[in-house]
Amino acid sequence: MRILGIDPGIATIGFGLLDSSDNKIKLLKYGVITTPANTSLSSRLLQISCDLDQLLSDCRPDAVAIEELFFNTNITTGITVAHGRGVILLSCVRFGTEIHEYTPLQVKQSVTGYGRAEKKQVMEMVKRICGLKSVPKPDDAADAIALAICHARSSTSLLNNGGDALCSTI
Repeated sequence: MRILGIDPGIATIGFGLLDSSDNKIKLLKYGVITTPANTSLSSRLLQISCDLDQLLSDCRPDAVAIEELFFNTNITTGITVAHGRGVILLSCVRFGTEIHEYTPLQVKQSVTGYGRAEKKQVMEMVKRICGLKSVPKPDDAADAIALAICHARSSTSLLNNGGDALCSTI
């Protein structure tokens, strides 16, 4: 399964593409989509849409894993990010790709085994799981890879097979 992880934003949108097969993960590509500062919100949203459409066309993912928004202290920033996330979701739906949404807690739990892990721990595990020499930069790209890993692990869970698969402990 080819999975595109997306860390939504407005100025910087992280992405990470991986193949997952037989509980093995192979990182294929990662990076960021950026929009220029001092540009209108509508122009930034258009650029995100165009760039994401191109990324989806180039990568042809079977599934997209995207972070659910978590509003912490700055709700204004959260609302702006929500605009970007909406454009991302629309592009994925238009492309016909399955969309799976994960909370930060779910991603941390899946990647590190602990839902309250520090960002540094998540980044280190992304490096290890993907067999990289260093943590992917920028952080937005590493976050997107973590989302893709989360989906790869979630989609192979016996709990997601509708009970058809035999439990390994039987």
